[in-house]
Amino acid sequence: MHYRSDKYGNQLSVLGFGCMRFPTKAGRIDLEETERELLTAIQGGVNYFDTAYIYPGSEAALGEILERNHIRDQVYIATKLPHYLIKSREGLEKLFAEELRRLRTDHVDYYLMHMLTDTDTWNRMKELGIEDWLAEKKASGAIRQVGFSYHGNSDMFCRLIDAWDWDFCQIQYNYMDEHSQAGRKGLHHAHSKGIPVIIMEPLRGGKLVNRLPEEAKQIFADYKIQHTPAQWAFRWLWNQPEVTVVLSGMNSDEMVRDNIRTASTTEIGELGPEEEEMLRKVVRAINARMKVGCTGCGYCMPCPKNVDIPGTFAAYNRRYQEGKFWGFVDYMICTMLRKNSTAASNCVKCGKCEGHCPQHIPIREKLSDAQKELEGPLYRTIRKAVRLFAKF
Repeated sequence: MHYRSDKYGNQLSVLGFGCMRFPTKAGRIDLEETERELLTAIQGGVNYFDTAYIYPGSEAALGEILERNHIRDQVYIATKLPHYLIKSREGLEKLFAEELRRLRTDHVDYYLMHMLTDTDTWNRMKELGIEDWLAEKKASGAIRQVGFSYHGNSDMFCRLIDAWDWDFCQIQYNYMDEHSQAGRKGLHHAHSKGIPVIIMEPLRGGKLVNRLPEEAKQIFADYKIQHTPAQWAFRWLWNQPEVTVVLSGMNSDEMVRDNIRTASTTEIGELGPEEEEMLRKVVRAINARMKVGCTGCGYCMPCPKNVDIPGTFAAYNRRYQEGKFWGFVDYMICTMLRKNSTAASNCVKCGKCEGHCPQHIPIREKLSDAQKELEGPLYRTIRKAVRLFAKF
């Protein structure tokens, strides 16, 4: 296993265990199988385990397995604060105490603000006293390092990075999202400030393995060096020194062992121009089904009406590449879970964005198309419920 340093010199395994989807049996987490996989991972050198308060049963399962095997001190636990559920300082304290009970520990090594969406949301948390609370927890040792996870465009990500003295961050990043989400721009900005970057969705929810078009599969099959699609996706990430840990939601012992082998045999800089071009061909094959030729460059931003134009188009494209469900989920994340809506329906067709688009996309027309397909009755109902419940 290879390791890379965090902000304070701790050595983190380049492969992290994503704990959102533990194996299940009869609708519940299969503790026996989960334990087998976790122990295989730890024996293989994995020491970073990522869970969250809202992952059903995950914190409790992880805590039970670590305690039963007396290996809590051999690993780093990362879990998350669902800030959208917090209304007061007392709520912070109560929820964190519950997380410690679930995890059967007296401290969390890496604590994230879960799905921090924008600086307005962070400012709301500051008004609730989050800064003093975090300082107290760090001083007591109950929380060792503080970061945030993020889905959204690169400009807002960079603003969030600059908004506080973070210890680390977590972003969606893969060879398909090189220039969307936080993207390479966000990755390099965080790295330039000495902030370690944890990667989620390295396989884009399985798309880069199980839902590749035949053209993309053939490109891999014809290449002179043979790796599986998953191995190529991981190697592309570990090739970059700015990447600290790559999370994988492993749900079989075979997958754990295969990912450990890949993590242990990938070196920084091993992919050359030929491998990069091969992967660009794969991206082009996947993008052949795109509805909008948006590269996520962000030149159209900021929008005067706060529309997340790259995020909307990414969700719209995903709807046609991977199915309605994933497009809907992406769109909810990038437009709904934030204080001020960034939905396509905010567009007033001023046209400012189109004057800056290198691809000369008819943005106003495409936003209207995206709105019709992404903002149906279900979206509007959920948006009302979220805003009422979260009280943004």
